[in-house]
Amino acid sequence: MDSTRTRRRRATINDVASAAGLSRGTVSRVVNGEKYVSPEAKMAVESAIAKVGYVRNSAARNLVRQESRAIGLIIHEPHSLLFEDPNIGSILLGANSVLSAADYQLVSLIIDTARDSQRVADYLRGGLVDGAVIISARTADPIATAVRNLGIPAAFVGHPPGTPDLPYVGIDNVSAARAIVERLLATGRKKVAMIACALDRDSGQDRLEGFRTAVGAAFRPDLVIEFPLYTYAAGADGMAELLRRHPDLDGVFAASDAVAAGAMATLQEHGRRVPEDVGIVGFDDSSWALRCKPQLSTVKQPADLLGRAAAELVLAQIEGKDAEVRMLETSVVWRESA
Repeated sequence: MDSTRTRRRRATINDVASAAGLSRGTVSRVVNGEKYVSPEAKMAVESAIAKVGYVRNSAARNLVRQESRAIGLIIHEPHSLLFEDPNIGSILLGANSVLSAADYQLVSLIIDTARDSQRVADYLRGGLVDGAVIISARTADPIATAVRNLGIPAAFVGHPPGTPDLPYVGIDNVSAARAIVERLLATGRKKVAMIACALDRDSGQDRLEGFRTAVGAAFRPDLVIEFPLYTYAAGADGMAELLRRHPDLDGVFAASDAVAAGAMATLQEHGRRVPEDVGIVGFDDSSWALRCKPQLSTVKQPADLLGRAAAELVLAQIEGKDAEVRMLETSVVWRESA
């Protein structure tokens, strides 16, 4: 038996015309939604399309129009983190809802390595997307520079220093972090530490600055431990190190909910009661916050709205409109962990 498979020939507009018994021009007008086609001809063409299995060649059509009707969502995170960080999914869904309503396709482009950066840059140069939303950009991020140099409409979620001056949507991480740490201090905590993460991007830097501002003169560098990513493992390992350094600490600010969940697990493994012995707070108000026992006090950031707003900024540029920086509101959500 021959193991090779013959690829089925794609139905063409000529096949539709033959099946409908009409001219190619008439079929083309129906397919492209043009006027001056009788109801009878329209019905015959639609019936023929279903019969022969015709699918319009959007790639060829878009090549003529010099548009792809696609927007890239560039995610600069390790592959493993995509399934751990619910914010990424919320941003994606928010962006997709806006783009879908505008008849654009969202294309996810994941950057984990320097090789990925080059691959994605080459993809963008090929004209396969009309614009890009960039999340988790690092300081002096090469892919952000490539997007700027290509001149395609683009927007950041967040805006780390050293990146191109593109439109962006974000939150005030400094004020939000300061607000929740001040709330933690108001519970009577005297020795509060921080597990800081992602200091190569604005969110990480700004949350550390908010913590520093809130504790004021009580700030000590040895009460801060740093990790490159917002992960559960960072929280677990960071908390173990902080307990080794300062067994008497009684409060912790974790840079994200995933980090806080890992920290809480380590505290409980070491026999520390939460919140009786150690109060802990996080950031995001993601699903991680509700998985914790006790549930986590945290900062609510509207990840889905960030995705929506970033997509709107890109579409505005495609339409030739001004795209202003947009800052969204956050709020403290107080639960049992502190």
